[in-house]
Amino acid sequence: MPELDPGIAARLKTDSNGLITAVVQDAASRDVLMVGWMDAEALRRTLESRRATFFSRSRQAYWTKGETSGNFLDVTEVRLDCDGDTVLVVANPAGPTCHTGARTCFDNDRLA
Repeated sequence: MPELDPGIAARLKTDSNGLITAVVQDAASRDVLMVGWMDAEALRRTLESRRATFFSRSRQAYWTKGETSGNFLDVTEVRLDCDGDTVLVVANPAGPTCHTGARTCFDNDRLA
């Protein structure tokens, strides 16, 4: 299995579990859809397949958004932030993104 490009891997600043935050943004509306976790392998899979893939901390397994629901996130671009500890995944969602069935995980509970 191929590895993440060494130039990209060298720029990642992961936490103690080897993870970085992945913020997913809708390519059309620019709304934040969800936040997940990636390690180098999840990022490699995302870049290669152009489908957002994450690492589940609770299941300790990789998962591609939409593999059970059909609501895939088709990736248009991936950007690494200036600190190297967060990626921005810009995608076209094929349906609701939140596990609750909402369009985005940030539709409820506005605090201010």
